[in-house]
Amino acid sequence: MQLVDRLLKGDKRAAAKIISMIEDRDAQAQKIVSLLHHHTGNAHIIGLTGPPGAGKSTLISALVREFRSRGKRVGVIAVDPTSPFTGGALLGDRVRMTDVGVDDGVYIRSMATRGHVGGLALATYDAVKVLEAMGMDKVFVETVGAGQSEVEVANLAHTTVIVEMPGSGDSIQILKAGILEIGDVYTVNKADEGGAESMVTNLKSVLPEDREGWAPPVLTTVASEGKGVPELADRLEEHFSYLKKSGKLGEKERIRSEVELRDALTETMLEKLTTSKGGKKLYEDVLDKVVSRKLDPHTAARRLLSGKTG
Repeated sequence: MQLVDRLLKGDKRAAAKIISMIEDRDAQAQKIVSLLHHHTGNAHIIGLTGPPGAGKSTLISALVREFRSRGKRVGVIAVDPTSPFTGGALLGDRVRMTDVGVDDGVYIRSMATRGHVGGLALATYDAVKVLEAMGMDKVFVETVGAGQSEVEVANLAHTTVIVEMPGSGDSIQILKAGILEIGDVYTVNKADEGGAESMVTNLKSVLPEDREGWAPPVLTTVASEGKGVPELADRLEEHFSYLKKSGKLGEKERIRSEVELRDALTETMLEKLTTSKGGKKLYEDVLDKVVSRKLDPHTAARRLLSGKTG
């Protein structure tokens, strides 16, 4: 397939076209992703999450420049909230990364969550595959920084970076959303503002000293000035090396694959039920019974899978 051949040679236009096809659920998208799957598995996938306003996009831009200076090819997927009315992304984080996006060794793409309950749709996994197959050494995934997406990014990424900022809350606030369990590297960005040291102290006080051979470091950065960025890049490289040497990279890949498989199963079953003539009627009949309280959702799901409504 010509698009696949172009992508494997690093063609940005091919990448843009394929990701658009994935988002639009084009009939050919699944076939393309299937062909690309054999060309993935070599990139270091890095997830960044944290509260809105922490400067995640600016930090990613600085990290992109740093890794480019080290000869790495870098891809970025910025996952934005979805408008419930238009289905489009609201923030467009890519706009804040235009200075690095013109580099031939960099590809940046914004994607909408499209209402996915965890914030990371199956399309995000497929888009990462596109960038892996394109030959990117580092692939950053930036989440919306709210809700379940904060936790879910850890299933996709090899290394998860939690970005905090001064004055964003005390140690109790830091504990929210299971954020202690998912972070591999922590950084307090905008460290030139007051309260940075207090935030660092709070983080260090609640983080485990050792997590199966890896002690999550707490750093400070001023992304807008590039301060602390080389040190952060070093910690990211160290964590990836730790995963490979300890054998935990294989464990991460299995978890990632299982989550992706489960999402694909759910999506495939729903598509079959809601698009085929008989399946759509069955789905609507069962839904009516749930609405009228004749069936509970769990029983309804089992009946849908068995193909019976009675």
